[in-house]
Amino acid sequence: MRRRDFLRSLTATVLTAPALAAVTEESGTVGGAPVEKPNRPNILVAISDDQSWISTSILGSKYVQTPVFDSVAEAGALFSHCFCSAPSCTPSRGALLTGQNFWRLEEGANLWSTLQPKFTTYTDLLEGAGYHVGFCRKGWGPGDFEAGGRSRNPAGNRYPSFEAFLEARPEGAPFCFWYGSTDPHRPYEAGSGVTAGKRLEDAEVPPFLPDVPEVRSDLLDYALEVERFDKDVGEVLRRLDDMDETANTLVVITSDNGLPFPRGKGTLYDYGVRMPLAIRWPSVIPGGAVIEDLVSHTDLAPTFLEAVGIGRPNGMTGRSLLPLVTGGESGRIDPSRDRVFFGRERHVLREGGTGYPCRAVRTHDYLYIENFAPERYPADSPDTNFRDVDGAPEGPKRSPTKSYMIEHKDEPSVKRAFELAFEKRPAEELYDLNQDPYQMANVAGEKEYEPTRIALRSELHGYLRGTGDPRILGHGALFDTYAYYGRTT
Repeated sequence: MRRRDFLRSLTATVLTAPALAAVTEESGTVGGAPVEKPNRPNILVAISDDQSWISTSILGSKYVQTPVFDSVAEAGALFSHCFCSAPSCTPSRGALLTGQNFWRLEEGANLWSTLQPKFTTYTDLLEGAGYHVGFCRKGWGPGDFEAGGRSRNPAGNRYPSFEAFLEARPEGAPFCFWYGSTDPHRPYEAGSGVTAGKRLEDAEVPPFLPDVPEVRSDLLDYALEVERFDKDVGEVLRRLDDMDETANTLVVITSDNGLPFPRGKGTLYDYGVRMPLAIRWPSVIPGGAVIEDLVSHTDLAPTFLEAVGIGRPNGMTGRSLLPLVTGGESGRIDPSRDRVFFGRERHVLREGGTGYPCRAVRTHDYLYIENFAPERYPADSPDTNFRDVDGAPEGPKRSPTKSYMIEHKDEPSVKRAFELAFEKRPAEELYDLNQDPYQMANVAGEKEYEPTRIALRSELHGYLRGTGDPRILGHGALFDTYAYYGRTT
């Protein structure tokens, strides 16, 4: 199947029988096959800050251009269904670094928290194996790593730039580098997208947001920052070319959580948790594959360890992606990767330290969400102007889209979008993705979907119990007691 034809067919999927994939140890071979490995590869992770999967030109966006991401995907593998463990910076990054579901990280499950040394990161393991490890700009966080007992950021030693990192590299040592951008995190310069030449008519407004000039302009500002991240990653990759180390560097480009708009970041809908992911390793991974298996950020740490030849710690819940990418195949490769699990706890600090606890299971055909505290507002209360979404409308991280929705919430053209983003949600949500790709029509109470709801709820609970989630084991209140290390005003 040609690449463009496959991309057009991504929604033509069939739900397989429910099955909880067992967590197994990876073999010591690349992709589980006796492939001859080159010298230990360098590892380069480039991670944007608040970018949804759809904001890439290779997946069809017309108003966001990402030539660097596209080129890495074309030279390696593009994942169409990658999900973060939690739609919040700190727990998402912690899950990626440890290869564990965010709910296993204790304090690390919350924003502005800490990550104890007992939660081993792939950076810890690679450094112990002789790798030169470091990061620039935004690593793990935000949070206070010293409060948990670490002497440095879990992403490694901090450097002002990739060049400075390379200058400190011991001769002959492989490296592990984390390029953590702060783009496209808010705030944006209002109108910067239009000023840069983008047109309001080109912005692609999802149906859960009002289609008005204010929202279109806000999306263009967001797009401009995504493109800046893409350009910056291109500069890092050109340095690899200059060093003649491209062939044996495993490159990953992704994001930590979804775009910072209502019903995006902080939610378990696709615009909050579905991530861009491209992987390139020219000496091992054939180019041109588009992989539709459901994968998680927790799979990246075991991928790196297998690539290097280090055994995976038993605590890692993720599984290496190398078996999916070394064969050069497109489509669905591994039948056991037909679902993925994610959730959230505390994002912005609310009164009493509470968050909005919820968990979900996502298949190709359905999204099932369980909200454990439906009596709470998902984006905090109206009294706080729903500060758990994009900050307060009048604050330093002001969102023009959020402001517009609050100011016009009673207008017929906005009312539905406002309710979806800010009003209370039921204990259970179920979405038929073939009929409702934007997850706007909850069918959890419809008789036709009752068998699906029951099956997915049972599977979700079974997975949460099997991975030791305190929320399902009756100890979920712990998440609300952990310290918050950010500003409280």
